[in-house]
Amino acid sequence: MQIDILTLFPQIFDGPFSQSIVKRAVEKQLVNIDLHNIRDFSLSKHKNVDDYPFGGGAGMVMSVEPIDLCLQSLHTLRSYDEVIYLSPDGELFDQKIANQLSGKANLIFLCGHYKGVDERVRENLVTRELSLGDFVLSGGELAAAAMVDAIIRLIPGVLGDECSALSDSFQDDLISPPVYTRPAEYKGWKVPDILLSGHQAKIDEWRHEQSLERTAKRRPDLGK
Repeated sequence: MQIDILTLFPQIFDGPFSQSIVKRAVEKQLVNIDLHNIRDFSLSKHKNVDDYPFGGGAGMVMSVEPIDLCLQSLHTLRSYDEVIYLSPDGELFDQKIANQLSGKANLIFLCGHYKGVDERVRENLVTRELSLGDFVLSGGELAAAAMVDAIIRLIPGVLGDECSALSDSFQDDLISPPVYTRPAEYKGWKVPDILLSGHQAKIDEWRHEQSLERTAKRRPDLGK
């Protein structure tokens, strides 16, 4: 998979992408992530990428030209399945979308900043808009990092256990059951006997029942 991220602050990704699952996926050459500084495509003397909004109002707006030029340069390299803009009012990102995007070959993530991007970017240059939730971040970088992590861990070969991602919360609209590890008892707190029984069919049944119970209690909205 090829992932290209357009941003004004590429250094933000140094931490999330240099650790853990994403790092291993890159090292295994299962995914390639390229960061593109939008300022590099500004034609102004001072590399400006934003301006005051027409009609007045507080804040600055990211200009259409450098974003367009950056996207044009990428489109000469390959065809992209999606050009995704991270926006608070976009489609709410969830596990189903992560599953869907994990099967794509080439993705672009555009990180907004300030008061957002010129509306002409949204109207003409992106194919999809995604949101991490009903709140506003300083920019799209943290949302992009979270989404990329959720997508990459679903790519076959990334996780050591191929079944691990399939048992994650929100797969099949269920929350994961509780999990335990050694010791079997700590401060009088005991692991459920069923998990120590060695009877896999009954363990699987217990886990499914726990998932159903937890989902009904904590996220009754799932699956509706």
